[in-house]
Amino acid sequence: MEVCQAILPCGGTQIRYPGAMFIGIVGDTHDNLPRLREAAAIFRDRGARIVLHAGDFVSPFTATPFEEAGLRVVGVFGNNDGDKLFLTERFSKVGELYHGPHVFSLHGRSIVLMHEPYALDALIDSAHFDLVVFGHLHTCQLRQGPPLVVNPGECSGWLSGSATCAIVDLDSLSAELIKLHGSSPR
Repeated sequence: MEVCQAILPCGGTQIRYPGAMFIGIVGDTHDNLPRLREAAAIFRDRGARIVLHAGDFVSPFTATPFEEAGLRVVGVFGNNDGDKLFLTERFSKVGELYHGPHVFSLHGRSIVLMHEPYALDALIDSAHFDLVVFGHLHTCQLRQGPPLVVNPGECSGWLSGSATCAIVDLDSLSAELIKLHGSSPR
């Protein structure tokens, strides 16, 4: 199994992630555990071992589906994530949470992960990133690059009635948006 290395800006910490060529991307999970479990199972079945979460976990118990699926998480806080200390503690078993935007490298790709799409056009135009991931809008967005820009939509489905996530192939820098079967009623 190939081992990929993420270089994180916080003190030069290096973390190794096995099998990180395919990554899952979710956002705006808003405590919907059934949809989050469905997304985690898809990621695992498709070969992803790491998930980028674009914020709005809401409650610390949202770490459980990632633990159950054996997935690692790199996430950023969203505007609805109130108890950041307990979220950080709970997610420490499966990954790391940051205040966004979070800039890091994974599988040789430069990535920026954020919740609110502040300065999105400037980040895209900067040519510093291979992958730009954001959430907050509860709508899917996919722009082929460079850079590849992904908003996975809302995993919860609470606002739109459509629960979605995405998978990114870091090798080819391509993405697929996935509609979850159990989309939630509004």
